[in-house]
Amino acid sequence: MKIKDLREKSVEELKALLDEQQLNQFRLRMAKATGQLGKSHEVQIARKTIARIKTLLTEKQGNGQ
Repeated sequence: MKIKDLREKSVEELKALLDEQQLNQFRLRMAKATGQLGKSHEVQIARKTIARIKTLLTEKQGNGQ
């Protein structure tokens, strides 16, 4: 998911998307561990997407500043 698309979402939408992406990452990791994942690069893409969402959540919430 592109950062431009994520910036348009609200904090609540980002939190929901974060939960969804973390569940997706878990499923990908389990599929990789059992040898059922054909495209192993999808795990890395999921990790980067989660990092982008967490960064935007920190920015939008102000991080106490």
